[in-house]
Amino acid sequence: MKTHLLLAAALVAASLSLAAGPALTIYNQDFAVVRETIPLELQAGSNHFNFSGVTTQVEPDSVVLRDAAGKVTLRILEQSYRADAASQGLLLAMNEGKQLEFLVTDQDKKEHTVKGRVIRSGHRADGAASTPIVEVDGKLRFSLPGQPIFPSLGDDAILQPTLSWQLLVEKTGKLDAELGYITGGMSWQAAYNFIAPEKGDQVDIVGWVTVSNRTGKTFTDASIKLMAGDVNRIQPVPPPSGDPFAAPVMRTMAAAEVTEKAFDEFHLYSLPRNVTLYDQETKQVEFLRASGVTAPQLYIFDQQKYGEKVATVREFKNTKENGGLGLPLPKGRTRFYRQDSADGRLEFVGENTIDHTAKNEKVRIYTGDVFDIAVERKATDSQMSNRNDFREEAFEVTLRNRKADSVEVRVVEHLHRWPNWKLVQQSDPSEKTDAHTIEFRVQLQPDEEKKITYHVRYDWK
Repeated sequence: MKTHLLLAAALVAASLSLAAGPALTIYNQDFAVVRETIPLELQAGSNHFNFSGVTTQVEPDSVVLRDAAGKVTLRILEQSYRADAASQGLLLAMNEGKQLEFLVTDQDKKEHTVKGRVIRSGHRADGAASTPIVEVDGKLRFSLPGQPIFPSLGDDAILQPTLSWQLLVEKTGKLDAELGYITGGMSWQAAYNFIAPEKGDQVDIVGWVTVSNRTGKTFTDASIKLMAGDVNRIQPVPPPSGDPFAAPVMRTMAAAEVTEKAFDEFHLYSLPRNVTLYDQETKQVEFLRASGVTAPQLYIFDQQKYGEKVATVREFKNTKENGGLGLPLPKGRTRFYRQDSADGRLEFVGENTIDHTAKNEKVRIYTGDVFDIAVERKATDSQMSNRNDFREEAFEVTLRNRKADSVEVRVVEHLHRWPNWKLVQQSDPSEKTDAHTIEFRVQLQPDEEKKITYHVRYDWK
């Protein structure tokens, strides 16, 4: 069946033109590039300008302020960044040692004020908790007597994180400047849901991208792009501020077309329309919906890779011919569901992750261990020559199929003792899959037991 795939080869231009809202490019590594348009009215010479509303996790030395049209030469002589936005704790700290009025509501819901001197505000710049101390009528209270009433903000108080610039221009005029900077606290990830019938190799795939905003700023009517790939970063992104255990607000966007293109050594995905991304919000977008993808279920015994049991693995090719795939898939979490034929309900049967996957590549995803296929592996012989110039080893793998259906099990053996080896005996045909690996494909009928044996010789000469 033909797939409805919501990734297409098109992209909105990377640079921000004079758009109404901000533009975000979000990376897998918990940071983003923010671009906004700022109207400036400047006089020839030096100008002071404040811009409020940057994030609480901006990297100040990443700031770029320019005329995107390239017509005006704009120089930043000096830049300052302040994130100490006005709050009750900060204003109490600014009034330590001073007397303030506190609004108190009595049990009859009548309001009156009491006066108290702030001995200790309880506010700390590092965010750690501390108890305030207020003196009322000559006595100390380790709490606020009521809601504090502040006389004014003061000239040095700010309401939002603020960038302050001293700008130099050659001539007087108006300018729509582009501001760009890197901020921490913004991330995205992909997730894939695979839905399979109770029997068969055809699956439906639904892909989501989830965008998370923990920057301390709401972005209204923003255009959003998602960069897939591992971009080199020198400095670690600072941890998010606030309560790390606070649950983000969850919102889901309706399905719409997400576009994709190769960009440098990465892949860039664009959301189809501008959205508002609130602070502490997680927003989801469906970006892929495919049906009829051939993804056979494999049974593999590979002790080195999957452990002591037979593993169940889903495999599919990321090609256009396979249900219309064939476009880069960003790394993300995969969840597998099977539909119970008895009642039509979906049951969860395993999960894993995939890495960034280029088009036309094979995807193999381990989803769990098989309940009804038993396996035992043991060494049956090991000997070395008297001259110590070769070694021989023998192994036996026993498989028992307790399923009601016939199955094929792939038995993978790794021969790492020495580069020079050869099989001197094997009970079943095998395929050499690389320089040190062989694979047996074993057919088992219901309740059948089968032993796979092989004898390998390593030559040291």
